[in-house]
Amino acid sequence: MTDAEERNSEGISSYGRRKKVVRKETRLGLSHGKDEDFGKWYSEVLVNSEMIGYYDISGCYIIRHWAVVIWDIMKEFFDKEIEEMEVEKCMFPLFVTSAVLQKEKTHVAGFEPEVAWVTKAGKSDLDVDLAIRPTSETVIYPYFSKWIRNHHDLPMKVNQWCNVVRWEFSNPMPFIRSREFYWQEGHTAFATKEEADAEVSEILELYRQIYEEFLAVPVIKGKKSELEKFAGALYTCSIEAFIPNTGRGIQGATSHCLGQNFSAKEFFDITFQNEKRRRTVFGRIPGPTIGVMVMVHGDDKGLVLPPKVASQQVIVIPVPYRDANTQEIFDACAATVKTLRKAGIRANVDKRDYHTPGWKYSYWEMKGVPLRIEIGPKDLTNNQVRAVRRDNGAKMDLSMVSLVEQVKELLDKIQESLFDSAKQRRDACIQVARTWDEFVEALGQKKLILAPWCDEEEVEKDVKERTKGDTGAAKTLCTPFDQPEMHEGTKCFASGKLAKKWSYWGRSY
Repeated sequence: MTDAEERNSEGISSYGRRKKVVRKETRLGLSHGKDEDFGKWYSEVLVNSEMIGYYDISGCYIIRHWAVVIWDIMKEFFDKEIEEMEVEKCMFPLFVTSAVLQKEKTHVAGFEPEVAWVTKAGKSDLDVDLAIRPTSETVIYPYFSKWIRNHHDLPMKVNQWCNVVRWEFSNPMPFIRSREFYWQEGHTAFATKEEADAEVSEILELYRQIYEEFLAVPVIKGKKSELEKFAGALYTCSIEAFIPNTGRGIQGATSHCLGQNFSAKEFFDITFQNEKRRRTVFGRIPGPTIGVMVMVHGDDKGLVLPPKVASQQVIVIPVPYRDANTQEIFDACAATVKTLRKAGIRANVDKRDYHTPGWKYSYWEMKGVPLRIEIGPKDLTNNQVRAVRRDNGAKMDLSMVSLVEQVKELLDKIQESLFDSAKQRRDACIQVARTWDEFVEALGQKKLILAPWCDEEEVEKDVKERTKGDTGAAKTLCTPFDQPEMHEGTKCFASGKLAKKWSYWGRSY
């Protein structure tokens, strides 16, 4: 019997022949398939993989270590990049008075239904009602007006990572639609619009890198329509992701140019001597980030984590059987982990002796660890390990002599493969629609629709109205910066007027 056959006879038997028993006893495995019931699958994956815990307040969730590490890795990258841009760290208070919140009425109107208020301290009514920030423009910009006195104070750039609260009344969904969520928000002030425009673009590119190079999620960079832009902004740029299983787009991150809207005297009076109003700009990466990654890569076994953001990139599992020297195998596993860690690879060993190897395979597949290494007695004899990829299940034997180099190469391949596969699935869902009938047909097929548009707000509102249904209305997602050629005489798919641009449309979260 070969080493692989012996491994299968001992380890995989509990995962294969006794699969149903193991799942019943340990609650491993998912009761809903990704294509069967996406919503239940998504919730089950997050809980079973220990990314979240449900809290006793609807729409609020406990974010557990497995997810927090992903945030930390993204945060470390982003903080390092914006430090090079001379952005300063800050932490502003959670509360804002009603008087200040109402100063920028156009901005507040977009959040007003979701603002949570504090009206009591103990049993006593507060003299002034306090809002819990739904976003921080009205918290931060009054202090920009105090700090900016002359041109030497510009540009002013601050960034904070914080929790915000929006009392979402729609069906809550962890990471995607929650009442409290963690995000990054940067706020800056410049003397000229040209500087602000450049900052919008630079920050948006950092967001693209987070999604595509870390989370392996393909995104589209573009500009929001006037109807969909951030309330109070001059314009909003975004990166848009797409979930093929649900046929819905999702706003991955945004970067806004606020123009002079928040610096005007009637609002927060951000000026300096001998000059008029200042341009402001900010960007933010929101809570849905992790949820998008789970939706795009996850499968019927659970999470599939890209190596760059995985808390554990490699899990080492001892496979002792028959009369093998168990201690020798465990020592080899520990030595392997030590070698990998020394090379900067996040690795650990599952030393639990009260679970079979097969159970451990299922457990770590559920948690999405990119690479599994198995070590049995014949592996020791042959000075090798068995490696198994989480993304495609491919198995291979790796020599211990060049283990670090081979593992690094495998992790790079997994990262690249996840992005390529996700992009292929996303691109297969893109449908060009030049007429209303083509648009409706593509929408019914859950496509990401690219259509020529006249760029008129009333037409956009009409599209929303005409596509209302139980699953929500269609809307513009963004106008991509990378515009297809617009032939002379091209008509808008919805109005029949001359088209001015190509825009992505679809249903969204």
